[in-house]
Amino acid sequence: MKVLVVGGGGREHALVWKIAQSPKVDRIYCAPGNAGIAACAELVPLSAESIPDLMAFAQREAVDLTVVGPEAPLIAGIADEFAANGLRVFGPSRQAARLEGSKVFCKNLFRRHRIPTADYQVFDCPKEAAKYVRARGVPIVIKADGLAKGKGVVVAHDLDTALEAVDDMLVKKTFGSAGDRVVVEECLVGHELSLKVFTDGESIVPMEPARDYKRAHDRDEGPNTGGMGAYSPVPLVSRDVANTAIRTVVRPIVDALRSEGIRYRGVLYAGLMLTNSGLKALEVNCRFGDPETQVIIPRLGSDLVDVLLATCEDRLAEVVVDWSSRAAVCVVLASRGYPASAETGIPVHGLEAAGAMDDVAVFHAGTSRGTDGAIVTDGGRVLGVTAWGDSLGAARKRAYEAASHVQFDGMQYRKDIAAGVTQ
Repeated sequence: MKVLVVGGGGREHALVWKIAQSPKVDRIYCAPGNAGIAACAELVPLSAESIPDLMAFAQREAVDLTVVGPEAPLIAGIADEFAANGLRVFGPSRQAARLEGSKVFCKNLFRRHRIPTADYQVFDCPKEAAKYVRARGVPIVIKADGLAKGKGVVVAHDLDTALEAVDDMLVKKTFGSAGDRVVVEECLVGHELSLKVFTDGESIVPMEPARDYKRAHDRDEGPNTGGMGAYSPVPLVSRDVANTAIRTVVRPIVDALRSEGIRYRGVLYAGLMLTNSGLKALEVNCRFGDPETQVIIPRLGSDLVDVLLATCEDRLAEVVVDWSSRAAVCVVLASRGYPASAETGIPVHGLEAAGAMDDVAVFHAGTSRGTDGAIVTDGGRVLGVTAWGDSLGAARKRAYEAASHVQFDGMQYRKDIAAGVTQ
């Protein structure tokens, strides 16, 4: 069969890498892909958001399955367009993807169906939002309604920061139309965790838990990023915690959508807070996480294509999904200036040495081919060096050993991924 993967980052490289291991797959395309993905898929020079062009390509090449990585095309309705034209696609519909595309939609769904979450109010008037913030007090959380490239959430510990966030979103329009409405909610206290599952709208199959690191620098200092590393398993997320999350949050979300005429097919990624009063839902994403995918997918023992097809065809209950007991750790190597900016066109050295190590995979996130054919940087997050081992400690040691082989001018990475975590 032929498979098209939409996207061009580390998450998509991990998906292509795993799909390539399936005996069912004869040919893999990736749009737009990157220099690393080119080693196991044919690159298609189309943007992940060019839905009509992607659909025309899939029809022309008789693609059997399209797997969508990023959230933007899902929110824009790529799954609906493909399905309407007889193309099989892995990813939720436009209506289902509103869980990520609109925080207001998501929070209101929680409220209607009594899914535990932080108390909140929605505003489109800056004066009313500011009045509520002053009355509620700090700490408080301000969220832009729509997609804001991971920067639309402000956890304010003082009144000035909270009011500035309201002004930025509703008055200055820092996030454009994504900030036409804001969610102002209580600041929950506890342990933040996430749970990702496959679901066909009826059956739910949890993935192995993973934890990522958002801050740019060690000790969780510096600005927020798209993710500087990850590890799996997560000792904090025991089987009991995962089962509780499915029973109290994930299953109710899937059932709530179905009761409103929306069947969710794809990956549901629930952000949770473990508080003194139990688990509460923070947010929902509608796709594979990044860089969590780079540690979850290597632990999948089953054929990923079987799982994807079963999800698309509403028969996920028929598939046995196995996971390896081994641990995985991913260290992200980023460009100088990231996340504020990124130097591009910088030659990358040592990839062969790192990739030749046993139990190591180097996933490309932001790379391309230079004019001389050499691999160069082409984004903020350049590579995700993933290693696995019999324990988190062993996987961590191997990941950093592999990362030490890679060099490019301005390379930065965190030194504390999975440090001090016991499995």
